[in-house]
Amino acid sequence: MKIILLGAPGAGKGTVAKLLTDFDGSVQISTGDILRAAVREGTELGKEAKAYMDRGDLVPDSLIMKIMEVRLQEPDCARGFILDGFPRTIAQAEALGSLLKKLDRKLDMVVNLEVPREVILDRLTTRRTCSNPSCQEIYNIKSMPPNPDGTCKKCGSKVVQRDDETETAILFRLETYNAKTAPLIGFYEKEGLLKNFTSLSSADTVEAVKKALKEG
Repeated sequence: MKIILLGAPGAGKGTVAKLLTDFDGSVQISTGDILRAAVREGTELGKEAKAYMDRGDLVPDSLIMKIMEVRLQEPDCARGFILDGFPRTIAQAEALGSLLKKLDRKLDMVVNLEVPREVILDRLTTRRTCSNPSCQEIYNIKSMPPNPDGTCKKCGSKVVQRDDETETAILFRLETYNAKTAPLIGFYEKEGLLKNFTSLSSADTVEAVKKALKEG
């Protein structure tokens, strides 16, 4: 499959993407992951990206697209790919369209995960993350809590609430999403690629996406 996953922060894009990779071997790709990999591997593009990141600047779209072009041509993408949270803007969507045309790739679908605002707030404000940088296991104090003493079940480190997962921070992230990323829904709707899925259960959403893919 070759799909894009859209959805607000907390919509469950990462979980849905992981379950879909288990379905047919398509690879999950996020810009954060490929940027970090390029920097870690010390590629020319990675060094260029690192210079921006070290200054605290945003990596420009032109550089992100170059790194994305390299990533989409790696052997593990032969079976398909799931773009998790990318593109984020209309400009990125247009650049991605040009890139896919250049690579002779065609999207099967753009999956938009719809989740009520109150559900997103509940999901993210109850999320906790292992403080160990090499672990980063994610918990939920309601549905999948850490150890009773607030430590990670995997490595024993303290589990914390991230600064960007307080209610104030989440509301700001949702406003940013609505301003910059939500317009992509209309963009891909015009392209005839968009399908909306109410995503209250990741497992149910994955089954609905698989069904839609089979139906073409």
